[in-house]
Formats: sequence, structure tokens, C-alpha cells
Amino acid sequence: MSEIAGELARVKGAFAQPTLTLLHQRQAPVVITIFRAAFGRNNKPIPTARLHTQVEEHLAEMALAGESEVPSGSGRDICQRWMRGQWLVRSLDEQGNEVYSLTSHAQQALELVKNLARDRATLSEHRIATILGTVRRFNAEANPDRGARVSLLNEEIARLKAERDRLVDGADMVSATEDYMVEGFTELLSLISALPSDFARVEERFATIRAEILAAFRAEDRPAGEVIDEYLARADSLMTATHEGRAFEGAFALLRDDALVTQLREDLSALLDHPLSDAILGDADRAELRGTVRLVRDGLDRVLAQRSRVTATLKEYIVSHDAARDRELEQTLRQVESELMTWMARTGPRATHEVALLPSRVNVDHLRERFYDPADDVLPERISAADATPAPTLSLAELMAQGGPQLGSLRQRLDDALRDLLPAASLGELFDSLEPSLRRPVEIFGLLHLAANRDLGAEETLESFAAVRPDGSRRTFAVPRTPLPDPDLDREESTA
Repeated sequence: MSEIAGELARVKGAFAQPTLTLLHQRQAPVVITIFRAAFGRNNKPIPTARLHTQVEEHLAEMALAGESEVPSGSGRDICQRWMRGQWLVRSLDEQGNEVYSLTSHAQQALELVKNLARDRATLSEHRIATILGTVRRFNAEANPDRGARVSLLNEEIARLKAERDRLVDGADMVSATEDYMVEGFTELLSLISALPSDFARVEERFATIRAEILAAFRAEDRPAGEVIDEYLARADSLMTATHEGRAFEGAFALLRDDALVTQLREDLSALLDHPLSDAILGDADRAELRGTVRLVRDGLDRVLAQRSRVTATLKEYIVSHDAARDRELEQTLRQVESELMTWMARTGPRATHEVALLPSRVNVDHLRERFYDPADDVLPERISAADATPAPTLSLAELMAQGGPQLGSLRQRLDDALRDLLPAASLGELFDSLEPSLRRPVEIFGLLHLAANRDLGAEETLESFAAVRPDGSRRTFAVPRTPLPDPDLDREESTA
């Protein structure tokens, strides 16, 4: 195969990946927009029913906005198609509920679109300095020549010492330019946005291993111990032989080191407090940088949960299935061997016996599911009263005194006050003029309720309501003053 033909094959293979099949379609902007709106930057799992509803609502809003390239079908049908395209995956959460989450392919597509949406310079001082610093550090850590590595470290120590002495002596600090800060923030956001897809790849690898191991158990072509040994070997190689696994191990080591986590948070806070950061970063970018540690923690938790699911599945399959089945099979074979030896002891060497390949079925029309229990026909014990003394009797007047407000009587008195039949300038004066049976504390709520229905507004000043309880005791309450309109003024206004 020629060089160009091989390159064409590699490019075709790349275009066959789910990441590019998602982007290489007419409806890609709509799908990417829905993924970004529903899952956000953290790719938090969403319950299936909720995502179906969200997809239908988002598509309806896009159609009303004039978008023509909108997927057809219900939210469930569309999510099913996205699952077949390997952009969504459905699984069970810790509570056993079905949830959707984005695959690593979909997250790669989101990351690519996000990077293209950012304003980015093709060449800058910051990028060249980053390349030079990375190459220098890489060479210092990987150079096999001891003398060369020592020389590189001495040069770096001398450079840092000279810079420290210069700053200690009071020299002017060289401020970073705006272009330098823009390029630095862009590269930092690009690195952080790639973390969710890396964690998703490790999670998907563990899910694939789980499915393959279960298939190997069900095939029963190898011993269970060999399958478990293969799982352990693959899990170790996943953490050490793959780029995603090494990234996971590095992140796990970072979170185990409290000093590194604290240093990361302090460095991010210092960058966000930079005078130029307000003009460069938006609210979304600030939230993304501030949530870096939480993003790494959430990704680690999902990967560890997936690995725990693999281990739990293996343990459950081995303990509850293989052991019980092996014991039952061993007992059956021993019983068959015993019966066979008994039969051979009673017959000749040329005797034959027909044995059915499958056991015959027992024809039973109906099996009783519940049998007679004499305890069902025993009457329950009679209920004996704990206190034989009769309950105290209450009169109708005592019951009414303990009840709610007397809205009928209060409404009549309020109407009389509004018609100037009762002299009262406010609700409190009206309450104080009532008889004791209508001046219980609960009647205050009744008057306020009736005043609210008549749109009588309250003032900020307070007035006292002298209430009388049914037992004759008195108590005064401070309530916002509610003035009553003057009927004479109303009549003059209507006459005018």
C-alpha cells in the first residue's frame, strides 16, 4: 500500500469514529446545543424521563426560532437514536434509577466545538514560551545523561535565584501583557475542558471489561479463576498502559496530596484575582476555572463507581451463581453415579436401559397457594377501656367559645361600621366596641380576613386590640392599623 493510500485509510477510520459522525451531519449544531444545555460541563447523569422531556422542549423552542434541521420523533425515540450513534449511554445510578450520560465521543465533540468557539491566536509569545518551558522541563526529567541533567538543574536554579534576588532588591516587576494573559487562559481552559472526556474513556473501558467478563462467565469455556485473573491483569494494564489510565492515576495521586490540591486552588484564585482577568474571562469561564478541583473529584468518583460495579458484579456472579450451581451439579452427578452402580450390581454386562434425554413434566392442574390456619378463625380480644370514667360533657356555648372566628356576626358589625351605624375610625376601635363574646383573640383574625376581602389597606403604624378570652382573662395585641372609610365622604364624592 502506498503512503497516500495508507493515509487515506487512516483518515477514513477517523471519520468513522462516533465523534466525527456526530459533527459530520446536518443536525450537528442542534444536537451539540442540546447536549451542552442538558448536561453542562460536568456531564452529570440525567434521569431518562427528564431528558426525554428536555429534548422535546428544546426542539420545540428551536423550531419556533426558525431552525429547520430539527430531529423528528419523540424525546425517547431521539435519545434511542443517539444511543445507537454511541453519543449517549444509559445506565443505573446508585439508587437503581435509569440515567443518561454522554459518552467520551460526545464529550470530545463538545470540547472541539467549545475550542473553536473561543477566540484564539495562532501564534503568540505565551505559546512559544510554553513550548520552550515544556521541552526544557521534559528534557530535564528524561535526559539519560547524569551530567546533562545536573547542568540543566543548575541553570534553572541559577535563573530562579537571579530572579528572586532581583525582586528582593526592589527591581520593577514585569507585568504580563493582555495578549499573554488571553493566550494563557485559553490554553488553561482547553486543558481543563478535556478532563471530562478523559474520565469518560476510563469509565467506558471499565464498562467494556465488565461486559466481556460477564460474557466469559456465561460462555463457561474457561474456569472462573482464569477469568478473574484476566480481569485483574486488564484492570492493572488499563491504569498503567493507556493514556487515560495514567491520567486517572495522576489525578488520583493529586487528590490524595492535600498540599497539591491546596496549591492548585491558591494558584487558580490568584489567576482569577488578576487585574486583567475581569476583561478576559466571562462568568462561565470563571465558574469553569473555579470548579476545576470539583470537576476532577466528580470524574474520579464516576470512574471508581464503575470499577466498584465491575468488582461487585464479579463477586455476586461468583458467590451466588457459580458456587450454588457447582454444588448442585456435583450432588446430582454423585446421585447418578450411585444409582448407576446399584443398577450395574443387579444386572448383567449386556443389559440396557432407556434413559430419556429430558425429565418428564408433572401435570398438575392446580397447587394450593395457602393452607388452612386455625389462627385465622380466632376472634380478636375485646378492647377494654383504659379509663372507665365518662368524658366530661361540654355545652354548645363552651364548644363555640373554643372554636374559630364568628364570621357571620363580625361581617354584620363591619358592614354597620362602614354604613356609619357603629362609630369606629379603624378596625381596632370597632373591635374594642364589640361585646366580650366577639372579642376573643381568634376574632382578630376574622376581622382582618374580612377587611382584606373588602380591600381595606393597613398602615405601618400599630394599634392595640384588647381581646377577652373565654375564661375572662384579657390580653392586648399590637396589629397594623386598618382605617375604615368615612361614609359621609363617600356620599359627598358620589353626589359631586
